[in-house]
Amino acid sequence: MKSLVFLSLLAAASSVCAQQVPAALATAADVAPLPGGAWLALDKRGLRLVGPDGTQHGAIALRPRQFDVRNSAGGVLALVVDANTERALPVLADAAAGTLQALPALPETGFGIEAACLYRDAQHLDHAFLVARDGQAQQWLLGATPRLVRHLALPPGVKHCRVDDATATLYVSEADFGLWAYDADPESGGARHPVDVRAPFGKLAGGAGAIAVLPGGVAALDAKGTLHAWRREDDAWQAQAPLAMEATGLAAGAPLLARGKDGWHAAGLAWTATAAPSKSLPIVTARAQTDPVARAGDAADDPAIWVHPSDPDGARILGTNKKQGLLVYDLQGRQLQLLETGRLNNVDVRQDLRIGGARVDLAMATQRDENAMVLFAIDAHGKVAEVARIPTPLDDIYGACLYRTPQGGLDAFVNDKDGRYLHYRITRNGGRFGAELKRRFRLASQPEGCVADDRTGLLFMGEEDRGVWVVDADASRPAAPRMVLAVGDVLHADVEGMGLYHGSKGSWLVVSSQGNDSYVVLDAAPPFRVRGAFRIGIDAQSGIDGASDTDGLEVTSARLGGPYAKGLLVVQDGHKRLPDGPQNFKLVAWEDVAKALGLE
Repeated sequence: MKSLVFLSLLAAASSVCAQQVPAALATAADVAPLPGGAWLALDKRGLRLVGPDGTQHGAIALRPRQFDVRNSAGGVLALVVDANTERALPVLADAAAGTLQALPALPETGFGIEAACLYRDAQHLDHAFLVARDGQAQQWLLGATPRLVRHLALPPGVKHCRVDDATATLYVSEADFGLWAYDADPESGGARHPVDVRAPFGKLAGGAGAIAVLPGGVAALDAKGTLHAWRREDDAWQAQAPLAMEATGLAAGAPLLARGKDGWHAAGLAWTATAAPSKSLPIVTARAQTDPVARAGDAADDPAIWVHPSDPDGARILGTNKKQGLLVYDLQGRQLQLLETGRLNNVDVRQDLRIGGARVDLAMATQRDENAMVLFAIDAHGKVAEVARIPTPLDDIYGACLYRTPQGGLDAFVNDKDGRYLHYRITRNGGRFGAELKRRFRLASQPEGCVADDRTGLLFMGEEDRGVWVVDADASRPAAPRMVLAVGDVLHADVEGMGLYHGSKGSWLVVSSQGNDSYVVLDAAPPFRVRGAFRIGIDAQSGIDGASDTDGLEVTSARLGGPYAKGLLVVQDGHKRLPDGPQNFKLVAWEDVAKALGLE
């Protein structure tokens, strides 16, 4: 949920602003107030740094088109488009020193840039949005080496854009339509909302013109120069009374500035805001990522971890591809095997099992075309091979997990989208694997993720729209599900993948809260106290994107190699960025999670 902001918008007949625009900037096409009273101004000569008295202190000559600014540790970061080269140019402005420093231009986009704007994310990383006339758009991560984050499809005829960093909202104006709001977070799925709904589809007179972000809302001009403003409440915007002013430009200031026939002046809005504190989640970054799966679209789904008996670096990550089969990776994320076994959904692993007089390590995955369980043997070197397919009576097999019984045997839990669970005992006779049905039970609606705690005999189950349940994993006991954590403020539907971490200071259940792209951690024993939640963000230095829309996950406390001496969390990433590509899995050091949530 976005931060709750309560606003009042009042008309005020005032031509004096908190920071007076120098008369020398009356003809500037765009301006931005800087700390200390200085100004950045855009006109036909280029980008200029101007003091409070109107004296020019620095300039960069170019044929500019639009610009946007953000305060930074080294001064002010500006983004301006060079209309001759059709490239975006970052600039550092130091008002105290009176200097402008042009940084290397962003790479060519392959299209003419019609609109450009900056975005500073929750990690304080700077991004640039570049938009073409036909709606093509790109998001770039700025830095010493700019990186293409993702491609976007925006409306045609976009003339302006601005980003509200506080709510990660990208506002774009569409010609002959109005104003749209998109999620600026690169891990988002691209949903959009119309800001103005007073007329069919939010149409403004002649389309929306310049845009300015207000604290808790947004303002825009229409083609007639009338100022429109909206206050935001969650994902809805309340229109305020429009002000006719024949303006041709807007600039965010204190208060809002507008450009009229006689230059820049206060727009006549008194905008007060009282913001409820937003609860931002801690962010960790992945230490590595796997090679992408070999199929586009929604393909990667669920990981599992196999631990080498003697080599910490020899662990293997098993991952399902819903369009192809089973993948095997090493701890560097390199693909080692592909078993084309069909549409696999969930996968789980148990080691050192005693079945039919033999010791084996086994993985099991659900095969959706055949509504079957597929068993895989894992040898001492981590090589995986299919050993059995066991049919089930389910109509649409979905999630699955394994349970190592106290006797060293193996039980399997599989579910159907209609809520049914089947509990099997894996057998082996004459060298052939099979399964005996031990129990049937169900949840009221669609489940998927589940995980069994071999130490306590508890089975945790996710019901996607309702929350997390627990039941006895022992086949000899009645199955009476009890709610552990309901969907609400912390856990957001869909409830997806689950994993268990057994540490020296406690055992924790990790759950994918897909609805808000986070991961919830709670005690794996009654009263199942919530320890916190976190997100996985961008590692700009390594070029590893964050993780979002996560289906499956797995975690281990085993001492693995490299940064995973305190364990490893692996999550499926629903949106591969930096740049766009097929889905993959992200590897997160448990030590980073423990520090973020204070679990150490």
